[in-house]
Amino acid sequence: MNDQHMNDTSQKVQALILTGFGINCEEEYAAAYRLAGAEATIVHLNQVLHGHVSIHNYDILNFPGGFSFGDDLGSGVVLANKLRYRKNAEGRTLLDDIKEFVANGKFVMGICNGFQVLVKLGLLPNLSGNVTPEVTLTHNASGRYEDRWVRLKVNPKSNSPFLKGLDTMEVPVRHGEGRLIISGTDTLAHIEEQALNCLSYTDFDGSPTDVYPHNPNGADLNCAGLTDTTGQVFGLMPHPEAFLSLYNHPDWARRKRLNPGLSEEGDGLRLFLNIVEHVQSQRQTAVSPQEASQFSS
Repeated sequence: MNDQHMNDTSQKVQALILTGFGINCEEEYAAAYRLAGAEATIVHLNQVLHGHVSIHNYDILNFPGGFSFGDDLGSGVVLANKLRYRKNAEGRTLLDDIKEFVANGKFVMGICNGFQVLVKLGLLPNLSGNVTPEVTLTHNASGRYEDRWVRLKVNPKSNSPFLKGLDTMEVPVRHGEGRLIISGTDTLAHIEEQALNCLSYTDFDGSPTDVYPHNPNGADLNCAGLTDTTGQVFGLMPHPEAFLSLYNHPDWARRKRLNPGLSEEGDGLRLFLNIVEHVQSQRQTAVSPQEASQFSS
């Protein structure tokens, strides 16, 4: 029975979730993957930096929200620099490993502070392929910390498996530095041309908007999230892991009364279901017919 449990666990999609240094949303992140049918492992970043845990043993690398290093030098800046410059005994940085991880067809996701880290690292949008910062995230145009629910529109041209088949979603934001700034008309044009601006803040009619508070931070392109050109690296300011169940929503009781058949699944869970299903389908495609028959016998 124990062997069977181990086999079941090893066959699950493996999600690695980093914590430490002020990250504080790792448990909700892990819960999302578990609800989506994956195995979620939370580790302190030092475990990875010191070589005790390898990201290459996992399918999806995740950077949660929080206040890494207190955001003292700007959101995500210190953590990004640690990943870019700190070398291990072999002379490699974690950024080197992440580049290899993505080149091997695996996936990276960052939420809120995690998104800020990916942007400051240059992993998003990474138009050049050189992992050089091309955009930034800075203080909200409102000049205040925003904690509210927002509506998002998925860019139908996005190639990211995280967003496959999704159109709109409602999720909360909780950030003080979520305003995406895209300097340079060429960079902005390339992001739009390749549909890397994968999520937009919308008004109640579902139209992308720069009007506060529907757009809580004044982001360029009304952008709430980005992918890289491969679609494998994905980051967003809102918190999908905070809306895994209908009962997370402040208006759930009225909505349930008006529509008793309303799904009890939160909008945010669909992102995790998507990527877990995608990784599973990749595995099935990679398994030869002979191997498949061995598993079934």
